[in-house]
Amino acid sequence: MKHRITHGLSPELAKAAAEKAFATYAERFTEYRPVIRWLDATRSQTTFTVKGLTLTGTIEIGPRDIVIDLLVPLLLRPFKSKAIEVIDREIRVWVERARTGQL
Repeated sequence: MKHRITHGLSPELAKAAAEKAFATYAERFTEYRPVIRWLDATRSQTTFTVKGLTLTGTIEIGPRDIVIDLLVPLLLRPFKSKAIEVIDREIRVWVERARTGQL
């Protein structure tokens, strides 16, 4: 299931907000070893390690939305909604900062 966050920013500013959000997440949750790797200007691949299992996903920057898609192993599915919730919150904070010129 893909999770969409409407940003209302230029694609470059939306990407910068997503990068800042991920960096903040990575600082707060170092134990999950979050990694982001940009495949091109609008798509990234992300990985997290939880309880010895790796979660992979993508973040895509669209003209209006940032789309998050996490592939979660069956054993960790109960944690998927929490992970999306935390990522969503971080991205929304940084999108708002970008919107108000604080990025």
